[in-house]
Amino acid sequence: MVKRLAVLIAVILSLEAVPAAGRPNILLIMIDDLSTDLSIYGNEQVVSPNFERLAARSVRFDRAHSQFPSCNPSRTSMLTGLRPDSSGILDNKVFFRTLLPDIVTLPEFFRQKGYFAMNIGKIFHGVGNKAWDDPKAWDLSLKPGGTKIGRTGEGRNVTGGQIGWARWLAARGTDADQPDGQVALAAVEALEQLHGSQRPFFLAVGFHRPHSPFIAPERYFDLYKLSRLELRRPPSVRSQEVPLAIPGPNDEILRELKKRARRELMRGYYAGVSFIDQQLGLILDTLDRLDGWRDTIVIVTSDHGFHLGEHDWWGKNTLFEPSGHIPLLIYAPQIEPRRKRSPRPVELLDLYPTLVELAGWKPPDHLEGRSLVRLIRKPRRSWSQGSFSQVKRGDIAGHSVRTRRWRYTEWNDGEEGIELYDHSIDPGEYLNLAELPEFVDIIGDLEALLDSVFDSD
Repeated sequence: MVKRLAVLIAVILSLEAVPAAGRPNILLIMIDDLSTDLSIYGNEQVVSPNFERLAARSVRFDRAHSQFPSCNPSRTSMLTGLRPDSSGILDNKVFFRTLLPDIVTLPEFFRQKGYFAMNIGKIFHGVGNKAWDDPKAWDLSLKPGGTKIGRTGEGRNVTGGQIGWARWLAARGTDADQPDGQVALAAVEALEQLHGSQRPFFLAVGFHRPHSPFIAPERYFDLYKLSRLELRRPPSVRSQEVPLAIPGPNDEILRELKKRARRELMRGYYAGVSFIDQQLGLILDTLDRLDGWRDTIVIVTSDHGFHLGEHDWWGKNTLFEPSGHIPLLIYAPQIEPRRKRSPRPVELLDLYPTLVELAGWKPPDHLEGRSLVRLIRKPRRSWSQGSFSQVKRGDIAGHSVRTRRWRYTEWNDGEEGIELYDHSIDPGEYLNLAELPEFVDIIGDLEALLDSVFDSD
């Protein structure tokens, strides 16, 4: 694969003019279902040294959120620059080109400007479906598949097969026997081939783990001893949950998991995180070796988070913090930030205008996010509004806004229920304050903020 990749890149580069010469390269790394369960965000039981290594160079956004905690709507939002309500993509079943045949996506924008646009792994949703990968976006797209040995090993389904994804596998073989190991090796080769070319590149690298089922080489499971993993424990005082908060229908099965099964799922997820951390390290090593930091913008993020037992839930698709909160690291070679951490609420939707501005162009008019360049320069500067997320429960729509202190959520414009959580005293979002009269003014302000983004007329 490596030899063939080098030939393909060389041929494509030789055929094109270089109108974008002198612009920065872009390396976008997307990691599927990656929550903020990382050492850089305070979870010291997770082994993730390469995230720490990148964070030392980057601006780390502490309150970044996905616009929809499900793969297709989230990725479509980020790559088109549209909120899910605007794109119409609200599930994993509809390819965005069906509804948006002429929209210019993020990689397509840079390809039109003369960049070499390449995809390795999962960026658009639709694993195994080449049409869903959007041919307009890429000069070259690769989808490594792993090996047979990488699909064998020790593991089990902790629900006895009732929920298909709820299984783990400590796989035989090496990292290179896993699809994500092959993604990392292909990314290293691509960087080596593209480095020094007069034509700038937009390289998107998509890792599938730690997405369920939780599969990683055995050595990453060995990093975590079951008995030492700390399970999520709800507070002794908690509100009656809003019925629509957890998606179901698997909620009862997941709620009744025994402690050992919970620890096994957590171990499998963390093994996947550490596996991906190692693959990230290979890419960072390559940037070091090639002096790629001098002219390459680097972004590492995820499409959404993942519950590991919070609110008795395992998975995504909620409007609670673990589902929507994502890691976001941005390194821009042309900017030396005054500080390395930003507490401001930002959105995955903001990446499109941010990258366009960093490359020196005017963003397309259709974009609904805001450029983060000002926050990269001055991470603690004033920043209005908040970050906005949504989900769908059949005919019921949930919309949520997260500010620095508050989370406010409406179901069908409030007709099916509202939620208000104060993160200064309740970071786990267990005490719904929405019915208490002393919070009427706060709710009014947050409702207006929500309506300013999601038109409820």
